[in-house]
Amino acid sequence: MPLVYLCVRPQRDAARAEYASFRTETGLDDGELQVHDLTREALPDDAFERWSGFLVGGSPFNVTDAEKSEVQRRVEADLEAVAAEAAASRTAALFTCYGIGVVSRMLGGEVSRKFPEPTGPTSVCLTPEAADDPLTCDLPERFIALSAHKEGSGAPPPGARLLATNDACPVQAYRVGDRLYATQFHPESTPLPFTERMAFYRDGGYFDTNEYDTIAERVLAVSVTEPGRMLRTFARAWA
Repeated sequence: MPLVYLCVRPQRDAARAEYASFRTETGLDDGELQVHDLTREALPDDAFERWSGFLVGGSPFNVTDAEKSEVQRRVEADLEAVAAEAAASRTAALFTCYGIGVVSRMLGGEVSRKFPEPTGPTSVCLTPEAADDPLTCDLPERFIALSAHKEGSGAPPPGARLLATNDACPVQAYRVGDRLYATQFHPESTPLPFTERMAFYRDGGYFDTNEYDTIAERVLAVSVTEPGRMLRTFARAWA
């Protein structure tokens, strides 16, 4: 069975760009990595028979939003259903950015606005637990990833194995059981596509619109080679 990219971005152009990045980093074609847009269509009843695993992208939604649309509430309920199946080892899933907040909240963790990271490169440090994890065991102890988020967590949720951290946002990646993964950073993002995606969110509150060129220059100046290896390993295991 194929994997599926679950789109949780209402902006179609941004979603298409993110899907392209996931395809590139997993090395899968469009038959091996399908697309389902949760902002426009609910999770199908046969989702767990149709797809062998799930890759969840980012979103302008936040778990901590005070007011949520009907679409956002439905998206979060569907993501929780996927996370519950993966936590029970009945499917495989990797949640990124916004998705890690959904999973952490579902598992009883705390998500708040205390741990944002500015748009751009962030340094990620693996924990000792990462040394024997299939997705992180071959990564260097420290690496650069790309990130942009308004919320985060100071500690992993109950039952989670912390795999990666940094000072700004202590929970950068974790695993639950053997098939549920979540990352705060964007494992699919490399510099050029990231700057192109930034353009869709100039007015999204992630950065001052007048600083776009400065931030883009900083992003393009870094080498981002390691996060995507997690996706390739995930794809080899479950595609």
